[in-house]
Amino acid sequence: MSWLPICFSESNWHLTPSPGDRTPERRLVPATRKLRTLEQLIALRRQAQAEGRTVVHCHGCFDIVHPGHIHHLQFARSLGDLLIVSVSSDNNVNKGIQRPLIPDDLRAGSLAALECVDAVYLSPQPTAVELLEVLRPDIYVKGKEYERSVDPRFLAEKETVARHNGRVVFSSGDVVYSSTALINTITQQDPFQDEKLRRLCSRYDVTAASLANLVHRFRGQKVLVIGDYIQDNYHFCDATGIAGEAPMMALRSLDAKAYDGGAGIIASHLAGLGASPILFTSLADDEASDQAQMRLMARGVAVQANRLRRQLVFKHRYLVDQTKLFKVDEGGTSPLDSQAEEEIAGQILAASQGASAVIFSDFGYGFVTAGLLDRVMTPLRQSVPVITADVSGKQSNLLRFRDVDLLCPTEREVRETLSDFSSGLGAVVSKLLTSTGAKQALITMGRQGLVSFDWPASTPAESNHRLRSEYLPALSHHTIDPLGCGDALLATASIALAAGGSLVTAAMLGSLAAAIEVENIGNHAIDADQLIAAIHQRESGFPQTRLAAG
Repeated sequence: MSWLPICFSESNWHLTPSPGDRTPERRLVPATRKLRTLEQLIALRRQAQAEGRTVVHCHGCFDIVHPGHIHHLQFARSLGDLLIVSVSSDNNVNKGIQRPLIPDDLRAGSLAALECVDAVYLSPQPTAVELLEVLRPDIYVKGKEYERSVDPRFLAEKETVARHNGRVVFSSGDVVYSSTALINTITQQDPFQDEKLRRLCSRYDVTAASLANLVHRFRGQKVLVIGDYIQDNYHFCDATGIAGEAPMMALRSLDAKAYDGGAGIIASHLAGLGASPILFTSLADDEASDQAQMRLMARGVAVQANRLRRQLVFKHRYLVDQTKLFKVDEGGTSPLDSQAEEEIAGQILAASQGASAVIFSDFGYGFVTAGLLDRVMTPLRQSVPVITADVSGKQSNLLRFRDVDLLCPTEREVRETLSDFSSGLGAVVSKLLTSTGAKQALITMGRQGLVSFDWPASTPAESNHRLRSEYLPALSHHTIDPLGCGDALLATASIALAAGGSLVTAAMLGSLAAAIEVENIGNHAIDADQLIAAIHQRESGFPQTRLAAG
């Protein structure tokens, strides 16, 4: 083999074929020159076509470039003279679990450094269909796993290639790795977490000072909270061994503590943050309900409660040290009848005058009924600037909350609601927002953080039915008890929107509130001072100067 006498001092160089040359001879060029714009890519394709060269195209996320990717790309390069690789941008990697792990510019750069790759394009589209339409490669290569795929996204890509007289070829699959499986084995903190947070803040002109100023605007905001009250009882125990009469653990009770939960803790968070919350819920006519109402009122929550329940809903959790062993639920569903729905709807609409926000929290115990929603949603939508909702439990239903400004479910709740466990997260959330008419969503994924979704334009049609998404990593330093994190997120994100914040700032403040909550045992109402302190504790993750929004 002969080599061209080129001197270089950069380490980021690669070997690439000379134009029109099918021999193994290569010339050295900088890897950065492989990164192409769409216009440059089209020009490259036309030049190759004029020279009679075969163009091969691969598309994917390429989050962690592993041996399976290398084998796949080398196989693709062997089929032609020019290998073009398109990489999904961060906003279009909807795999649901802190993905992508590697930011898109670094993923593209890694592929550009490979000898077998001739050009790399960072694609802003959710699939390769649009690029295939204009690029019209001779061969489109996919992994062996796609050979029998009925995924409509791949089928659309396959149809586009065939329509322009191209071929779809599947690689051998001899070397099989999964980026998702590899990432799931990583137990340490995401090494790019701070960098992702800084980039997000820079794009949206967010600083620690701007977040703190938004928190100060929470004070005095009137917010209605509508939903089921739950009392979370923690039973702290000592494990004394195995019982004599059966192979079961024996516990000795040490202490017990009651925490307000459900809609009660959401209203408590709002009061602690400086808002003026009014809680609409059902209680029982007993001492436990009296005590619950007094606790809430002492925190600054105005309570409008009927006493139609036979008993409160209790959730008993039994712990040894900080480990939860099991949970026992007490109290069933008690739906409102039509007369109670009419009475409560009138109280809600009367109290909504001058409200900045309404939060629905449906835990499936009967207070948020379809009849109640039918009576209040339309007039609330006409008079209240911000309406948000969340659900929990098998008996609640996200699809009942129509035309709200924000939904805050977990990824599992969304997938269970729509019975869709295989589509990308973006596709699932698009179905949710389209089905409900909701404007925005914060989808939580536990320790992996959350993803915000909204329409770039005012309507789905104007947005071409393509969602905008932003990933925010979890902001907690360590996890002690995840109970109530979703409630803290919902309360804080809702009041942030009501105070004039954007979806991104609402997501950041909600995530900080959840981080405070997760670092304590039980349900504790957070307050504005804690939230501002948390902002300043993580100030290194924010830009130090204000940058223009991107």
